[in-house]
Amino acid sequence: MKSHHLLIAGLLLFLTGVQFRLVESFTLSEPSSHFVSAQLGAGPRQQTAAWGNVPGRKVVEPPRWLGLALMSVGSVLTLKGIALTRGT
Repeated sequence: MKSHHLLIAGLLLFLTGVQFRLVESFTLSEPSSHFVSAQLGAGPRQQTAAWGNVPGRKVVEPPRWLGLALMSVGSVLTLKGIALTRGT
């Protein structure tokens, strides 16, 4: 990989980690919720049974450590990209 690829990948991972640290949960749209429930094996009827006629939407709560892990990997890749840029 070239230095600018590492720099961009690092910045994207770092900013994604910041996003995960700032947000407590994500509410998926109906098509996304049906896709996730189909992949995990839970049918859409199981989700909507608790809420009656309300369409089932899945709420994803990422763990707190995920944001820190992404920020750590992103910062290392960013610094490596900067170091490779200065070396050439």
